[in-house]
Amino acid sequence: MPTPAVPTPAARGAARGELLARADRAPDALALFAEVSAQLRRLLPYDAAVWRATDPATGLMTAPVRTENTDKRGCWDYWECELFDERVNRFAELALARVPVAALRASTGGEPERAAIYRQFLRPRGLHDELRAVLRVGGRPQGHISLFRERGRAPFSAAEERVVAGLTTPLARRLRSYAEPALAPARTDTEDTRQNEQSEKSGQSGQDGRNGQGGEPGLLLFDADARLVSANDPARRHLAALPPGPARASALGLAVPAWLHAVVLQARAATAEGGTGAAPRIRLRTAAGRWLTCHASCLHGADGTPHSTAVVIEPAAAAEIAPLLADAYELTARELEITQLLARGLATEGIAAELFLSPHTVRDHIKAVFDKTGVSTRGALVGKLFLEHYEPVGAAGTVRTRR
Repeated sequence: MPTPAVPTPAARGAARGELLARADRAPDALALFAEVSAQLRRLLPYDAAVWRATDPATGLMTAPVRTENTDKRGCWDYWECELFDERVNRFAELALARVPVAALRASTGGEPERAAIYRQFLRPRGLHDELRAVLRVGGRPQGHISLFRERGRAPFSAAEERVVAGLTTPLARRLRSYAEPALAPARTDTEDTRQNEQSEKSGQSGQDGRNGQGGEPGLLLFDADARLVSANDPARRHLAALPPGPARASALGLAVPAWLHAVVLQARAATAEGGTGAAPRIRLRTAAGRWLTCHASCLHGADGTPHSTAVVIEPAAAAEIAPLLADAYELTARELEITQLLARGLATEGIAAELFLSPHTVRDHIKAVFDKTGVSTRGALVGKLFLEHYEPVGAAGTVRTRR
């Protein structure tokens, strides 16, 4: 297969500008992946690809995932190799690298057989090279890219690595921005305070309540071969609410998404390391914009060996989503702390007393938060950051009155 002509600098600049412009217009992460992939092919050719969102706290794959020209087993084989066998260009290490981009053949000195991913994934599929990148901003991974070339194409070049490296931060920033909720209708401070008081009486405070429709935890059980053997109804509902992506059928008639399989494998990998690894935990956003958490742990038999893995999917607590929102709006730790106290209905003086700050300092922080989030009242701020995600469950157990 002939190598296409190298674009001129002017053509590369125009293609890069169009790519970033389309990324800015993409309404969600899945659309972003599709748009960017189509434009990226104008800068460097590739034959197959996988685009993944990641949880910025753990770097683990989450929803959504987009695959291009890969077979149905691809995601499963790839991630199992990454977690258990790979020692070259691992995503966890790449996320910490000075430049979070690497091509397989260049990294192995032209000897890709040294990499498990080549032996177990690329070569059996007729693939010749991989360029992988971590989309990273502020030191936090927001996504992964895997680009593949078939035999007959030239390996990825250093110049092409630089092209992708120049896109990692702006694309990560765009992925991060999807955590921002749309602006909810503004409420008065009095109305917000009353709602918080009513929610606390019902045991569903805005700070600790669970969001989304159907607040029950979903439970799934996987056997020793990572096959799904049991799932309750809430788990089925939660999975059905998530964006589409690569998935495999199970004996239960329930499709297992690639990210869910990865969570199971991560739990087993942590157990294989003697239990020293942290239990995998990721946050996901449903197609409707609600947040879920997913975490897994291995179950052991009487002899102490792991024989199955339990996975829980449930509506996320506000405390788990607040860091994502703070990151999306680039709030500081102090600004997030003050925002959470505002959500509890505290006035300026109450926040100042709670944090041992002067009221003047608190007002300065609140103004900075308003500027970053694009609101002008406390009610609008609380609505934007909290009520959109956490109100539905609280509403079910809250009686609202007007005086």
